[in-house]
Amino acid sequence: MMILVIVAFLVCLVSYVYRSLKPPPPRICGVPHGPPVTSPRIRLSDGRFLAYRESGVDRASANYKIIVVHGFNSSKDMEFPISKDLIEEQGIYFLFFDRAGYGESDPHPSRTVKSEAYDIQELADKLKIGPKFYVIGISLGAYSVYSCLTYIPHRLAGAVLVVPFVSYWWTKVPQDILSKAFKLMPEKDQWTYRVARYFPWLLYWWLTQKLFPSLSIISERSALCSDRDLVILKKKLEYQSPRMEKARQQGDHECLHRDMIAGFATWEFDPTELENPFAEGVGSVHMWQGAEDRIVPREVNEYISKKLPWIKYHELSGYGHLLHAEEQKCEDIIKALLVE
Repeated sequence: MMILVIVAFLVCLVSYVYRSLKPPPPRICGVPHGPPVTSPRIRLSDGRFLAYRESGVDRASANYKIIVVHGFNSSKDMEFPISKDLIEEQGIYFLFFDRAGYGESDPHPSRTVKSEAYDIQELADKLKIGPKFYVIGISLGAYSVYSCLTYIPHRLAGAVLVVPFVSYWWTKVPQDILSKAFKLMPEKDQWTYRVARYFPWLLYWWLTQKLFPSLSIISERSALCSDRDLVILKKKLEYQSPRMEKARQQGDHECLHRDMIAGFATWEFDPTELENPFAEGVGSVHMWQGAEDRIVPREVNEYISKKLPWIKYHELSGYGHLLHAEEQKCEDIIKALLVE
């Protein structure tokens, strides 16, 4: 009798552990019992759908075509405020899209840093925006720009990395710089990044368990905000677009968790070894960093910009991670990319 009890207990324990580690199936948009499709989408060559949003001047008559890549816990409905006057004066067309698993874009379980570049290239080709385009990547979305600079540099007219994501496991950045930056993060965030890096299969449980907090940017984002970020965050919460609520509608694992896993995985290249795609002087790459950023430590990005002097580095005193939420800063970013 005791053996049966022990066996039953072990079976229940294994079942509980399995259910705890296994993410729920995604709620894919456009299928029965899934969220409805409300945005235009293109179908990629692998069968996945990618949702997008256009703004600015008409695509066919635009002088500049810019693809904006959103960051962590965001979507194509993010704000990137630019005055109508500047848009019309310069003839700017903006293309926003939901990265895999976010919003209304299908999940991509095997997503990598490399796959991001080819998603962008195929989106551009499906919409026929031309042989060359600009890319702007924000926060975690900046690894998509690094990917474009590596795998499809011939398609770029210019690129911008805004408060760009850093991996603490890049191999060519000096270990002392990475260690110093890593230690600036809250201890719970350090452990979460380690799990994403070394035990990605455990990340779903790690970020959903209730035993201890696991990631500041989700559980208590204000703890990582600079004073200026707090003011911006308060305004964003007051006037946030209802459409932004759809960013995670297919399941946190398909967007947030897989995004982190891809970012902290081993890359096929190191950012410090990038080659200048605009060596002939036509086009430029910019990096914008808030000096008070507590989510992406500036030390690592400062090192990369010094290692690659062709990247034009802009460090803004008094600004944190949300500098792209202010219209004046967004316009500065655009003017530096298109005019300077």
